[in-house]
Amino acid sequence: MFMRVDKLQAELPVPKKADPNAAAALQELLGGKYGEMSTLNNYMFQSFNFRSKEKLRPFYSLVAAITAEELGHVELVSNGIAMLANGPDKKDGDAGDGGDISDAPFADMSDMRLAAAFLSNGGGATPVNSNGVSWNNDFVTTTGNVVTDLLHNFHLECGARLHKLRVYETLTDPTGREVCGYLLVRGSVHAHAYALALKQITGVAIEKMLPTPNINLDKIPECQKYLQEGSHRRLYTFSPDDYREMAGIWGNGEMALPGDPPGELEVVDGMPEGGKIHQLTGVPSAFTPDYAPEEMFEIATKLYKASR
Repeated sequence: MFMRVDKLQAELPVPKKADPNAAAALQELLGGKYGEMSTLNNYMFQSFNFRSKEKLRPFYSLVAAITAEELGHVELVSNGIAMLANGPDKKDGDAGDGGDISDAPFADMSDMRLAAAFLSNGGGATPVNSNGVSWNNDFVTTTGNVVTDLLHNFHLECGARLHKLRVYETLTDPTGREVCGYLLVRGSVHAHAYALALKQITGVAIEKMLPTPNINLDKIPECQKYLQEGSHRRLYTFSPDDYREMAGIWGNGEMALPGDPPGELEVVDGMPEGGKIHQLTGVPSAFTPDYAPEEMFEIATKLYKASR
């Protein structure tokens, strides 16, 4: 089962401006072939289908724990997309009645790269790539063969690293760049973990192929705080008690990759501290949450007080 915590895995800075085209670029890291929907669903269904879980517990635990982290990555990227599409946090909150909606207040949106993100989804994220093509099950590999699946996962993380770098290089806003910086560090962890798992089974030192592509994280400013706090050396269980067996793979004297700050790999119970989820303010003229939401707010306030 999964437990949900009302935080993001990383603290995202407030966007400087609304930038729907930057949000569209970030969609590639959500619904693209190598996006977070692909990593999540590959690892999730591999963990569901894993054969001989008890006999191969360290390998099962590795895939299962990374599954939980990837679910949080889907959440992180989705929030980043919505933040970029909607712009800076508004201090006045949900205000106004929408004004004159007959005056085409969103005419500019018709020229945006992913107009459907606004027209259908109110400026939110959906599982599509940067061109609006839906993510689909054809991106999932779950063969039941441990080596084949782990090798596919290693390839998936390396491909994702390449795409994160390219998306990063298209963005200037700090929100999108922070998403990319965090995911580049954590994706490097996952690629390293799958490489070490393959080495345990086959004896082949696949981790020597890293970093792939050959761009070190020390070249990316948004990666630095995560490297300095040791995120590149940590795998989280995302569970209070389970999945600790992966320490036989991630740990056991293994060290950080060359080029990253040195240190021994470690498994950490639980999850990272994380950061707040930003509130997306209402846009009455777009009927989000509604044209005249005052009554809804009043009801929600009463329900919140009753819950306390």
